[in-house]
Amino acid sequence: MAFKLFRLAVGLVLAAAGIWLIAGGVESIVQSLSRQVGAGALVSPILQVVAGLGVFAAYYYFLWSASRIRQVMENIFAIPELIRKIAFTIGLLCIYRIGFYVPLPGLNQEALAEWAKTLGGGMYGQAMAIAGMLTGGNLSQSTLFGLGIMPYISASIIMQLLGTVVPSLAKLQKEGPAGYKKIQEYTRYGTVLLCVIQAIVWMRIMVSPGSGTNESLVYPQYIGSYSILIMGVIGLTAGTIFLMWLGEQIDEYGIGSGISLLIMAGILARLPKAIEMLISQADLSLTGAAAGKIDLMRLLFLIFSFVFVVAGAILITQAQRRIPVQQAKHARGRRVYGGQRQHLPLRVNHGGVMPIIFASSLMIFPGIILKSIAQKWPQSGVLQVLASAFESHSYVYAVVETALIFFFAYFWTTVQFKPKEMAEQLRDYGSFIPGMRPGKRTAEYLEKVMERITYCGAAFLAVIAVIPMTFAAVLGIDYQIAAFLGGTGLLIMVSVALDLVQRIEAQLVMRNYGGFLGGSTRIKGAYS
Repeated sequence: MAFKLFRLAVGLVLAAAGIWLIAGGVESIVQSLSRQVGAGALVSPILQVVAGLGVFAAYYYFLWSASRIRQVMENIFAIPELIRKIAFTIGLLCIYRIGFYVPLPGLNQEALAEWAKTLGGGMYGQAMAIAGMLTGGNLSQSTLFGLGIMPYISASIIMQLLGTVVPSLAKLQKEGPAGYKKIQEYTRYGTVLLCVIQAIVWMRIMVSPGSGTNESLVYPQYIGSYSILIMGVIGLTAGTIFLMWLGEQIDEYGIGSGISLLIMAGILARLPKAIEMLISQADLSLTGAAAGKIDLMRLLFLIFSFVFVVAGAILITQAQRRIPVQQAKHARGRRVYGGQRQHLPLRVNHGGVMPIIFASSLMIFPGIILKSIAQKWPQSGVLQVLASAFESHSYVYAVVETALIFFFAYFWTTVQFKPKEMAEQLRDYGSFIPGMRPGKRTAEYLEKVMERITYCGAAFLAVIAVIPMTFAAVLGIDYQIAAFLGGTGLLIMVSVALDLVQRIEAQLVMRNYGGFLGGSTRIKGAYS
């Protein structure tokens, strides 16, 4: 019954959206034909009609046909606890999106919008776009969640790094849930400190004279007032702390990784604008695209990059190097136990999306700093060359970012992967790798294998990072389109979606229901 109500509600919403798309597209086609315009003007309305038909086709396939996805959806709705978790997660994500548009007090949002437009696709605009995509915030509007969740992620990373060098923190990490709870407390304190520092820097930029283009970014009656600075710092800090709380609530009562879902929600919210820009700039006429339009060849490149990133992200996220592990045999009385052969899975991309996030975040600063210095001393040729070398479309920028991705991939693997402890655990459990002595030789072998497979994972992440820059520079495609349809944002969305699907799969399999990845898909009494 719950699934039928859900199917009806979704059908009403999608039917309205599909009819609106088809009706708008047909109306535009009729108007274009009546004015006898070129074939290029018909591309957008035709794509709009196709999108409307695609909405109806997807609705039928996912919720009405005898497909696996429809059967899995019925299985999900057959588990009330899983439905509550999914509903709770969606509800908190909706709260996040509502708070995303709550402005900070005293700031002129219209002036901020004009200021963001003047930045456009330049270095500052791209830096703010990358920061917003990676953090889930939006400083261009200076809203309550402007800083996003990055201060919490930074504090968590700092605590993990300190755990490798500070003996007291390393001891807490080994104490189980009690130690984890204490480390989380320290992480929250670190998050507040980072939020205050970042909020002060940003609010000083906002309230400083000449920040905007034509008018101040602060309302006239608040110019020179420290109350706006204080309220802005408190608001940005409170917004990030609230996001941290939302992520922890999703981890405890919802489904999926709360912090990752918040970042994914921020990326998905920007995706429709990128698709709209792509449709508006597409020109499929065979006689040649107009100036500023995307021709058929470049559009095919974008589609290929989209498919490549999605397929590659799934492959590299799921890829494992399985090390054979043999259990030792134990004779107890007349019975022999053990002797089973298992596998130790080592992830190819052990760092996930963290290396590319770190590298992209760090590459924001050199270009901005060098450009600011070069503007103060325009007569210096060296500064001008350095500033142009670190622009986002330059060869030097791509090489440096690739090197940083490799560095952070190995650095993150070194911090997270501990072959010595793993070798000791295998020895304590009476297991060994065939051909390797337990202890030091096993640890050296695991470390050597991990170094090799990390190279493959880092190389793939580097390719993902270079794709949007290549399309934006060589093919003349807007960076906002290239970044979402073939870059870091798409990689993050695929990785988080895979994790969410696996968690739902675990919930279904635990209750003997068929899941996304296989197994029985029939529920007793579901097909009456």
